[in-house]
Amino acid sequence: MFPSMMRYFPNSRFFAELQLSLALSLLVQMVSAAPPDSASGQPANWSFRNDIQPLLAKTGCSAGACHGAAAGQGGFRLSLRGYDDEGDFASITRSALGRRIDFHHPALSLLLLKPTGAVPHKGGERFNTDSLEYRILSEWVAQGAPGPASNDPRMARLEIQPERVMLKPGLEQQFTVTAHFSDGTSRDVTRWAKYTDANAAVTAVSDSGSAKIQGFGEGAITAWYSSRLAVARVVVPYTNALTAAEIAPTPKRNFIDELVQAKLKELNLPLSARCSDAEFLRRAYLDTIGVLPTASVARSFLQDTNASKRDHLIDSLLQTPEFTDYWTYKWSDLLLVSTERLRPDAMWSYHHWIRTSVAANKPWDQMVREIVTATGSTLENGAANFFALHEDPTAMAETVTQAFLGMSVNCAKCHNHPMEKWTNDEYYGFANLFARVRTKNGEGDGAKIVFSAFSGDINQPLRGRPQPPKPLDGKPLALDGTIDRRQVLAEWLTSPRNPYFTRSIVNRVWANFMGVGLVEKVDDLRVTNPASNEELLTALATRLSDSRYDLKVLMRTILQSETYQRSSEPRMENAADSRFYARYYPRRLAGEVLLDAFSQVTEVPTQFQIDLRNSNQGLGAKYPVGMRALQLPDTRVFSYFLKTFGRPDREKTCECERSAEPNMAQVLHLANGDTLNQKLSATNSILTRWLDQKLAPEKLIEELYLTALSRFPTPAEAEKMLRVLTSVKTEEKRSALEDVCWALLSSKEFLFNH
Repeated sequence: MFPSMMRYFPNSRFFAELQLSLALSLLVQMVSAAPPDSASGQPANWSFRNDIQPLLAKTGCSAGACHGAAAGQGGFRLSLRGYDDEGDFASITRSALGRRIDFHHPALSLLLLKPTGAVPHKGGERFNTDSLEYRILSEWVAQGAPGPASNDPRMARLEIQPERVMLKPGLEQQFTVTAHFSDGTSRDVTRWAKYTDANAAVTAVSDSGSAKIQGFGEGAITAWYSSRLAVARVVVPYTNALTAAEIAPTPKRNFIDELVQAKLKELNLPLSARCSDAEFLRRAYLDTIGVLPTASVARSFLQDTNASKRDHLIDSLLQTPEFTDYWTYKWSDLLLVSTERLRPDAMWSYHHWIRTSVAANKPWDQMVREIVTATGSTLENGAANFFALHEDPTAMAETVTQAFLGMSVNCAKCHNHPMEKWTNDEYYGFANLFARVRTKNGEGDGAKIVFSAFSGDINQPLRGRPQPPKPLDGKPLALDGTIDRRQVLAEWLTSPRNPYFTRSIVNRVWANFMGVGLVEKVDDLRVTNPASNEELLTALATRLSDSRYDLKVLMRTILQSETYQRSSEPRMENAADSRFYARYYPRRLAGEVLLDAFSQVTEVPTQFQIDLRNSNQGLGAKYPVGMRALQLPDTRVFSYFLKTFGRPDREKTCECERSAEPNMAQVLHLANGDTLNQKLSATNSILTRWLDQKLAPEKLIEELYLTALSRFPTPAEAEKMLRVLTSVKTEEKRSALEDVCWALLSSKEFLFNH
């Protein structure tokens, strides 16, 4: 009898029977079961690092919902998915007076009794006594529960097969996973890997690695084992009955069209038609400079018969002052230009640095290099404000990876990243690159001096010591070195050989023009979230690096492609496509663009005022009349419209701050709110000028359509509008015109880029 176990089994006879049963079961298994890699018939020498940890992860014991939680469960804590071998070994064998392991009677170890349900277990039964899981754990305990050793083979690579497969809905595919170790050995770990779907609409993968096909498109299956990842692609072509003419090559302008059409052919998806000149004109203006073309520009472009007019338009847009406004605003969102954490003079310095960089068409790699190596006064060197905003090394590391690599490493701050390859050690090695960045107060309101010290490191909490400073996937630096570590970071970060850097900015620019990133979301570039067209993303990245990171070259390539110039009107056969660019994807205008469009069409500017209510100062100074929303240096302005339509607060580097989701507040504000209605009724609006000029109703309708929608009205639209304007009395003509304008400015055609 074992007194320590009596509290679980008050009935001694029951306890004795259970004890005998478990002991016999263990004895039978140890004698009869041979290891996978041996014909000797003797129990395997199980490795804590390579056998026990993967088993605990697979069964969910070290999952975040169980003992892998930050505080553990029931007084028992493991590292998330077993990333800390030494710590987990101590927790299992040494903590709580070692009560979880019984070396004399392995079958009575809590490590076996609880997951088999022999004693109460909040996590329920995880496996039974006849399972391979039970055999491995019991044999490991019987062998003395050996811990992780320095000479253990380490995981070098994880492989999943098949890497790419084409299937039909309803079929199933079993994937196999092989772990390759540092000693040259390999083993089948299909049973112990964990599996996830990148696109649940296409595939549904089981715990055993069998994927059922349940939809069309392209999916990805991720296998995770011992902090290593492998991804397999699953292609499921649509069952469209296309004619030879529909699948024949269509006009291709550049490599974008080649690669997009190759992907569509593989998926059996047809292309939508080419967009009209009016659609292209409005779309290119909004995507490139964030404003609408004027009525005179629209009329001239639509009447132009030059076959190269679209190319000429693209070149002209890339040289406009509005281009500088638009992309300054976008990069200010990314770099968090705001007086929420910066004093006004520092904010203006930061904004001015970004604006002059965009206006000079500064190469993206140079722009980023200047940011991450910035020194000096934040009032004289605007880029230095990046470090004034992020004074903690871990915050600097997380923002750099999010902004310039398009990936989040935040999870690795506490444990190995569960959805990426980055480890806890790599996180702190990367953060240590910023440990010697210092700031001190300078002369001027909000001025700080940024400089690099010669000493200082941050500790890795798990190790209790600093990790050698190291770029992700880069070479470590000496801890006692005195160079500015950011210089090494900048060289690695902006190198064309760094795939993350180039792909990230390419994906951001592509999403701006195409509505959907090749990797979606654009802040979520990771192994387990593959691109919808990997070949295209790689080709675009090559194009940008070959052009020495001239973003205008990339933009021109996208704008000139037939892919960009597709109609947004879906065909029945490609209506379900939302990732492969068989058509242009309509999207609602950003709040700032929409507000500027209302002001442009009505010719009534918006007066912006600084919002100081968070500091209990009410409203501050007003910006000059005529300043557009896209010209504002700071999002800290009082505007119910911008707040309602999803303006970001610039508190964190994440595209998720900007919301394009529709809501009832937006609908009500367009219908009854002050913004649009006051502009339409203003005495200085374009409506007043049109009425004063006594334009013929037909001419007035044409001007309205060209101004708001960049196209001529159709005969049916002109007839309907004409009927409204000519059926009212003279004194009611203004009201009728306001109603007609409101109808156009609140229509989906106006509110959306298409």
